[in-house]
Amino acid sequence: MQYQNTRARQRSSSSDSLERVARLASGSAVVLFSSSSCCMCHAIKRLFCELGVSPMVYELDQDPNGKGMERALYKLLGNSPTVPVVFIGGELIGSMDRVMASHINGTLVPRLKEAGALWL
Repeated sequence: MQYQNTRARQRSSSSDSLERVARLASGSAVVLFSSSSCCMCHAIKRLFCELGVSPMVYELDQDPNGKGMERALYKLLGNSPTVPVVFIGGELIGSMDRVMASHINGTLVPRLKEAGALWL
């Protein structure tokens, strides 16, 4: 019985974390889930800064619920590295590779404009 209660709590916690990620991700035009010591996260922050975008940044290593949100992001990304993770207009863009590919192929700026993160 103890095992079943533990599993039920884990599922509930996982569901809560997923709901929190979804709620936070849709709260701003650009949302970045990050870790304060991650060099790739820093690079994404610099990219957005250079583009004139001010993303809402959630530092998972500084959030009391960060570990749960990290697990939820891991599931959303299909077991890829969990940070950085970018949402634009509430839509999951993905990790560093997806954001950089979008920037290089020219689809990032139009997507940012569409979400209301850029006006020029």
